[in-house]
Amino acid sequence: MTPLVQAILDGLLVGGVYGVVAVGLSLVFGVLGIVNFAQAEFLMLGMYVAWFAWSFLGLDPMLGAVLALAAGFMLGYVIQRLLVQRVMSSDHVAQIFLTVGLLAVMENGALMIFGPDFRSVQTDAQMISYRLGPFFISAVYLKAFVAAVAISVALWALLNRTWLGRAIRATAQDAPAAQLFGINTRWIYGIAFGLGAALTAFGGGIVLSFAPAYPTIGANYVVLMFTVVVLGGLGSVMGALLGGLLVGIVQSASTLVLPIQLQNLALFVIFIAVLALRPEGLLGKAAK
Repeated sequence: MTPLVQAILDGLLVGGVYGVVAVGLSLVFGVLGIVNFAQAEFLMLGMYVAWFAWSFLGLDPMLGAVLALAAGFMLGYVIQRLLVQRVMSSDHVAQIFLTVGLLAVMENGALMIFGPDFRSVQTDAQMISYRLGPFFISAVYLKAFVAAVAISVALWALLNRTWLGRAIRATAQDAPAAQLFGINTRWIYGIAFGLGAALTAFGGGIVLSFAPAYPTIGANYVVLMFTVVVLGGLGSVMGALLGGLLVGIVQSASTLVLPIQLQNLALFVIFIAVLALRPEGLLGKAAK
């Protein structure tokens, strides 16, 4: 029983990070109705921002993640206004081609600028673990989980307690009606896309505390991100957070009975089952 509880604890800690990384993708789809295949590249961007903050400014990756949040928002806002806005009313194929092309540009651009080298950080938290009875909690994963919870609470407060949040939710529900009430939906689209990029970049800064940064790391997370948002319900912010926790627990617990190379096998079995039995996801709304 102890190994199972330990695995669940480990899964919860890393699952919170998965949730924050994926919530940006869910937010972008929920507001703009676009599936951003380049979303994972903002995680890569966030990791590099946090690495440079650690390397040149001496900042802990958790603080560097705040700089990554700002950098992700600015880049995401510019990309939406200059590129994504132009295909908002186009066919879905054009939207897919744009985001896949953006993925290739960001990935290869990072490869040209930073090279193929792996860049990691060394912090005191990586060497510390806390004992809770018979269980152990890694300090670095605990810090990552706390940071993920903090940004999730901040996002919830923004969406539910501010005028901007109400404008975002109104635009997501009915953009033409929102315009009738004086909301500049073009501006809201840019803000929402920027927030989605910022949240994923923030998650990248957190991930740097326990994983190295390199130009193609987004490929390791893109499938997990889509799995998380589909499990939670595409377009549901809270669903993405719940899906992240579920993915983390399943990944961690499956290693008790499966080789680590097959840790995603149980995850994808559950993923297929959810699609078959509840295709709208755990917290998504069924299509009418």
